[in-house]
Amino acid sequence: MSTLRQYRELQVVDYDSGWPAEFDALASRVRACLGEMALRVEHVGSTSVPGLAAKPVIDMDVVVRSTAEIPLAVERLAGIGYDHEGDLGIPGREAFWWPAGEKRHHLYLLAEGATELRRHVAFRDALRADSSLRDEYAALKRSLAERHRTDIEAYVAAKDAFVESVLLRCDAK
Repeated sequence: MSTLRQYRELQVVDYDSGWPAEFDALASRVRACLGEMALRVEHVGSTSVPGLAAKPVIDMDVVVRSTAEIPLAVERLAGIGYDHEGDLGIPGREAFWWPAGEKRHHLYLLAEGATELRRHVAFRDALRADSSLRDEYAALKRSLAERHRTDIEAYVAAKDAFVESVLLRCDAK
């Protein structure tokens, strides 16, 4: 079951100041489920950048100490309704379908030091630190959402060059 298939029509909206509170509520539930196993829960993706237009979907990276803890974390997250989807082609990052009845959000489980975790945080922090870069990304996202209104995979692929150029500047690769 691919996380990408869930979009009927792509929508990029203005930043919503309620997104941090949505993240906090989701993260609290995950922390309670995983206990000390969760080193931290990072709010990543566009909703984590104040002022950035985004798809109204919270992305969170749940960080555990090592890959050895991932199977137990997967089991515990299943206990609160998360459906493990595997790495979806990105090694070191385990994706989950959100629990039935909850608002759509993305949960990724990663071990401390994972490449994809470093990339998510570096990209978020670069956009938070540079409002012109943030605004450039917002304009790109809006344009691509219009062009690829019903094709999330094309939308994501079309953002890759921008994301990679930012990460190269951050030395996060």
